[in-house]
Amino acid sequence: MGVEEEFHVIDVESGALTPRADAVLGRLSRHRDDFTQELAQSVVESNSGVHAVLDELYADLAASRRRLNEAASSQGLAIMAAGAAPIARLGAVHATDDPRYHAMTEEYRRVADEQLICGAQVHVDVPDRDTAVRALCAVNPWIPPLLALSASSPYWLGADTGYASWRTMIWQRWPTSGPAGCFTGAEDYDAAVDELIVSGVISDPGMIYYDVRPSAHLQTLELRICDSCPRVETVVLVAALFRALVVDACAQAEAGGDAACDDRHEWLRTATWRAARSGLEGDLIDPATHRPAPAPEVVRGMLRRLRPTLEAYGDWETAHGLAEEALARGSAAHRLRRAASDDDLLAAVDLFLAETRGEDWSGRRRAGSRRGATRSRAQGMPAKAFWR
Repeated sequence: MGVEEEFHVIDVESGALTPRADAVLGRLSRHRDDFTQELAQSVVESNSGVHAVLDELYADLAASRRRLNEAASSQGLAIMAAGAAPIARLGAVHATDDPRYHAMTEEYRRVADEQLICGAQVHVDVPDRDTAVRALCAVNPWIPPLLALSASSPYWLGADTGYASWRTMIWQRWPTSGPAGCFTGAEDYDAAVDELIVSGVISDPGMIYYDVRPSAHLQTLELRICDSCPRVETVVLVAALFRALVVDACAQAEAGGDAACDDRHEWLRTATWRAARSGLEGDLIDPATHRPAPAPEVVRGMLRRLRPTLEAYGDWETAHGLAEEALARGSAAHRLRRAASDDDLLAAVDLFLAETRGEDWSGRRRAGSRRGATRSRAQGMPAKAFWR
């Protein structure tokens, strides 16, 4: 499995989103293959290596964050892992100078202009593309709880949206976003993608933005529904759960027991909306019953369902511990709102910057000199693994 993480570039002094991804990448020339730009000039993406062990994935992700923060801090910048930056302004960030991104901006206009969001994508190896496509129906129902675990974008342009993941609402405006449909195999799926390209609605297979999709260039199933997560531990938890889901679904497909699907996805769209609205602080739609249930009950039910596979990969104790910690802490969206309520939105930004660096944050206030706070934040601190 491997992970792609998108990060906002933040001006430390103002706490606002800033279009300076190129400045951060310019300090990372030795690691350029591991980092890249995205559509918005305010986003940097990191690409992990391929790992079989959660400890190794954690160490890789934490090291990437340290490198990014070191590159940013010398320029009065910081990186933030969040679905959306709490403080941002439309019109202040333009598209990265790339022909593909310029074409997307021209074609999709405001949808592309407002793509000031970041996600975490998880890739899991699959036996072959045909098995991956046939596994989709078994994986799809369990994706919304993963969104709830990652929800970290309650604020949009400085205002509380009432959602735990407003990024999801922004993301769903793209024409090929949302739950993947049901396909008989890779040939059927690829024909559907080709038809969308011929229609002119999208330009290439990379613009298939389903919540889960067969990768366009790797032999993997790719999870795309999640917000970028301030805490590395959350990313590792999501990766462990998604791998177990994919392993179980592929085994079912290879055994000839494809998940029965009546091609009715309206309940799945509502489950996604519910997860985006509530995060871990309200009900989710239980994939087993299609009825509302408290988020902790749904998450623990998923863990019980996946336990045999998690144990087979040596992931059970880590996944169980991280899940219980996540439920106790509350979603990142909840923590952000609490910090803003206790202090202000700048303090909430500090919270997410600290969590992205791997620091514990105990309600430090931005009292006194903001330049002093800048020096403190710029030093950074290595992350400490939950399971050490």
